[in-house]
Amino acid sequence: MFIMSEALRVYWQPGCSSCVKVKELLTQLNVPFEAINIQEQPEAFRELAKRGIRSVPVLIRGDESIFGQSLNDVATFVGKKLDHQRLPVPELLQRWTYFLHTARALIAQIPDALIDQRPVAERDRTYCQLSYHIFQIADSFLLSVEEGMTDTREVTDAVLDHIRTVPDLLAYADPIIARHARWWEKQADKHCDFSIETYYGPQDAATVIERSTWHTAQHARQLDHTLGAAVPGVKSRINPDMFVGLPIPQALWQ
Repeated sequence: MFIMSEALRVYWQPGCSSCVKVKELLTQLNVPFEAINIQEQPEAFRELAKRGIRSVPVLIRGDESIFGQSLNDVATFVGKKLDHQRLPVPELLQRWTYFLHTARALIAQIPDALIDQRPVAERDRTYCQLSYHIFQIADSFLLSVEEGMTDTREVTDAVLDHIRTVPDLLAYADPIIARHARWWEKQADKHCDFSIETYYGPQDAATVIERSTWHTAQHARQLDHTLGAAVPGVKSRINPDMFVGLPIPQALWQ
């Protein structure tokens, strides 16, 4: 039987979708852990840096550590089995495409007065940054499968200072949406039975697609919720049925 001999620590930050999901997963699996918010405890991030770690979520137990991007890897790390039935890849791509287009429609309605404001105070990320991050997820996936990029954090964590307005956001989003559609159209193996090298280890493509889909969905959901509360009459709201079957976090932000 698997026994954790040392305390488990989870390093996270507010507004991080993967962080929210990892904490929820560990709670569902009845695994005790200490949650360490690196924004409130800067010394914690310095501790990670000493280990060569520069992003969260990260789980650490003694000398062992693992990134929290793969839910299967997290479950294995804590000696648990993940009880989850993944949607078929074609269904995932349909959902992912839906969330990209819905996010674009929401972005088109962001008022100029909000573009540089934070949707929530806890996360140092503006409406503009949240909006383009939704498409950084797809961009990083495409660079991974088409060009072999391994450390996609170069894309997903990048601050795009040249994007400042809604037209800038749409000009960034539209080519990515088109590339995403072309990639899927040309993909002969619709089950995506191949492996992808990632910064958190080799992963089967279907797992990465599922993660990219729910990651996109979560940020689109954040945009939908906060924009809907701030701007009366926002259109193109997300259909909640599109979340069904995805391992999306229950919490919106943290």
